[in-house]
Amino acid sequence: MSEHNLTQAKLFDVFSNARRRRTVQYLTHQGGACDLAPLVEQVAAWENDIDPDEVTRTQRRRVYISLYQTHLPMLEEHEIVDWDPDDHTIELIPHEEVFEPYLDHRLENQRSWHHLYMAVTALGVLALGVSWLSVGPLTTTVAPVVALVLCLLVLAVSVVQHVSRRPDLELPFGITG
Repeated sequence: MSEHNLTQAKLFDVFSNARRRRTVQYLTHQGGACDLAPLVEQVAAWENDIDPDEVTRTQRRRVYISLYQTHLPMLEEHEIVDWDPDDHTIELIPHEEVFEPYLDHRLENQRSWHHLYMAVTALGVLALGVSWLSVGPLTTTVAPVVALVLCLLVLAVSVVQHVSRRPDLELPFGITG
């Protein structure tokens, strides 16, 4: 089966398992080829939400066995990887564009936007409380301006966050994402 025979249904079937998605994602980040040991290490780290250096032998073994016996043979059967069980080498066959939409992008870039949103919300609540009590320089005439500025700040943060997660997004006026 060649690249063009990887139908959407086959890709959904292949990438229905997180370990297979993570395997292809790791291979993509490694330039399309790697050995089995570092792949096992990284997949186990992603699954346990820890640093690769902290992966235990049990976690490593569990991932190794399933990749070796199930997932790598299936990826090879669908001609997504070239898997050599004797040398423990894996090579990505098709171009990334074929399966890129099926990968877990959140693994690549774990941004904690909720902290930023929480900080902006806390500032807004604080400003509202201060203006409500008419304490300090904030009075009832300045409070609407503060509220407007905070709303615009939340909007700006949301737009930046959205654009940063969509690098292929075409923006007006020649702005690049």
